[in-house]
Amino acid sequence: MAINKTFACSLLAGVAALALADGPALAQDAAPETQFDSAAADDSDDLIVVTARRREERLLDVPLSVTSISGESLAKSGTLEITEIAQEMPNVTLEVSRGTNTTLSAFIRGVGQQDPVAGFEAGVGLYVDDVYLNRPQAAVLDVYDVERIEVLRGPQGTLYGRNTIGGAIKYVTARLPAETQVKIRGTYGSYDQADVVVTASTPLTDSLRVGASGARLSRGGFGDNLTLGTENYNKDVWAARGTVEFDNGPLFVRLSGDYVKDNSEARQGHRLIPSLFTGAPVLDNVFDTRAGLNVVEQSVEAYGGALNIALQVSDTITLKSITGYREDKSTTPIDFDSLPAADLDVPAIYNNDQLSQELQLLYESDNLNGVLGAYYLDANAFTAFDVALFTTGTLIGLPGLNAQTLGDVGTKTWSVFGDFTYDLTEQFSVSVGGRYTNDKRTSRILRTTFIGGFSDLFDGTGVPIAVTSDFLGSETFKEFTPRASISFKPNENHNFYISYSRGFKGGGFDPRGQSTQAPDLNGSGARDAEDIFNFLSFDPETVDSYEVGWKASLLDNRLNISLAAFKGDYSDVQIPGSVGFDSDGDGQNDSFAGITSNAASADVNGLEFEGRALVGRDFAGAGSRFNVNWSLGYLDAKFNTFIDALGNDVADQRVFQNTPEFTVHAGFDLGLPVAAGMVDFLGSVSMRSDASQFEAPNAFLDQDGFALVDASLVYTDDADRFSIGVHGKNLFDKRYIVSGYNFVSGGTGGQPFRSTLGLEGTLTGFYGDPRRFFVTGEVRF
Repeated sequence: MAINKTFACSLLAGVAALALADGPALAQDAAPETQFDSAAADDSDDLIVVTARRREERLLDVPLSVTSISGESLAKSGTLEITEIAQEMPNVTLEVSRGTNTTLSAFIRGVGQQDPVAGFEAGVGLYVDDVYLNRPQAAVLDVYDVERIEVLRGPQGTLYGRNTIGGAIKYVTARLPAETQVKIRGTYGSYDQADVVVTASTPLTDSLRVGASGARLSRGGFGDNLTLGTENYNKDVWAARGTVEFDNGPLFVRLSGDYVKDNSEARQGHRLIPSLFTGAPVLDNVFDTRAGLNVVEQSVEAYGGALNIALQVSDTITLKSITGYREDKSTTPIDFDSLPAADLDVPAIYNNDQLSQELQLLYESDNLNGVLGAYYLDANAFTAFDVALFTTGTLIGLPGLNAQTLGDVGTKTWSVFGDFTYDLTEQFSVSVGGRYTNDKRTSRILRTTFIGGFSDLFDGTGVPIAVTSDFLGSETFKEFTPRASISFKPNENHNFYISYSRGFKGGGFDPRGQSTQAPDLNGSGARDAEDIFNFLSFDPETVDSYEVGWKASLLDNRLNISLAAFKGDYSDVQIPGSVGFDSDGDGQNDSFAGITSNAASADVNGLEFEGRALVGRDFAGAGSRFNVNWSLGYLDAKFNTFIDALGNDVADQRVFQNTPEFTVHAGFDLGLPVAAGMVDFLGSVSMRSDASQFEAPNAFLDQDGFALVDASLVYTDDADRFSIGVHGKNLFDKRYIVSGYNFVSGGTGGQPFRSTLGLEGTLTGFYGDPRRFFVTGEVRF
């Protein structure tokens, strides 16, 4: 489904023109204290406060592209996990990574990272209560006990540091209430979904409160594994969170901890073409699979804690400390070819841990506000996986052929930063900031060829016959990321701004690189350590972003709009890739290697528009209301240069991955008083234009434009003691690909498919959720 460019741009221009025409007449009466959140489901008396600039501000006052969704709106719409929020935000893509259940792939304004292997850094930063999550494993967060989720679009290198080159996502959990409270929320629905979340908290003294939550989240599979007799795309999660808060006025201390155990079955892909060696046909159900890999269980365990301290030392100065520790362990059987035999099977292990410390000094006065800070991160990411090519090995006389890769990446990062806003007059303000980052990466890469089966890491009987990579190296990357903006507020209902910001994504070493493939880069006449270092390493990538925007609160705060146009200069773009290769010269690819280089530059330009309106109020009794919200994102993302592995510039043959040109959303919430409560009827449609899974377009994997339609009916009593809702997701049961694997060539223009690794030909897709219905109920005591 194509989205008409003329229609989308006309819609944007028309609404903006209408708002501008009404603006002057509204300025006299509009109350400056309100701004709707993204869901537009709350009354106009609600103030939206965000901490995008590390201090509390009205959303309208922030000269950044920010969307905030409240926990109440998330619950009312039946949002269950963090990836769903991308449906209503412009130029944002959040997906479950291929072959996983809880690993997050995030893209904002065309910038992100979909490869979760240690050694590759994220392009979008994810923060839980201001603690940065260094790795994407276990980052598909379930939504419960959340106060709000903020999404910051565009580089955030000054205030949030490395790996926020595309933007940042802030998951803010709810503060403990002042009175004893018990809340039970349950869900039951399609595919035997059965969730329950129990939350309890109580004050121990006037200043000390404790609280805890426990969650059991389960659902049957959308399909089946026809080889192993297990479910595919199911959910089996246990989670808990505990909090202690102390607040005596000037001093606030919050100690929190969380734990997640995911025992869901392995999520395996759907073959898009018949197998090339055994001739197995394509399955009818896209959620079914024939994957046979089971040498390791699918399991994810993640836990961590945070200590947040804020001390107000004077009317103008507050000191903050944010300490965080996180650890996660995952094992996953990734069957690339999704067939019973081990043609291209990859059992994997991920172990990550991190310790972070941030210190902030916040200053607030009548005309000068800002923050000074320092940040430190000590993290380690370990990845190990076998690449079983047993069918190929048998063919070439190496039964049980297996290529093992171990990557161990240490990160030590420190930075200092500052950002201040000075009010020149009542209408004009200037913000300037900068961050200096020292980012050290140490990497160990060990690649070993086995025959006879899987390695001992997976209790196999394989025997090592060759070490093809043994590398230990480190590099320190230093970067200064400035930010500046000018805001003009003719009154408190309008904010016109222009801004510049710079972001960077850390460099490193390709953990799947093959040192024996390194060419003689320094011209010494032989492959040496310098050649190997330069071949395996890659530099940081950067984005310089220029943005102009307008935020307004109109019609006595019944209409809120945000419009931004941006230009991004994307430099030293990291291009990770995997290729099959022939290690023994017999003409048959018997292993694969990673090749990552800073091979590209690009322009990422676009527009974003968000609107929220209270269309009617008290029209069907006191408290009745009708809210609408809509958004439009447009991206013109093009490579200027793209140097392939052969040294050719193929920019005209490459596209941005996971980056639709248009993202459109429209929703409404009709609230009507019924009995002693309120019934809300919510509906939404989210549309995305065509998108490519990889930089090289693929007619089979790439997803055409599509639309998703959701609806909810929710009743809440006036005393806010209970609520019950019925929710429908993807009402028209659209099938759409969110990720995949490709190790074939040909298949177009009459050319037959040819496998580039293994014999069966790997072209598999992973799909978004099908149509689902579920009922939610919540009781508060």
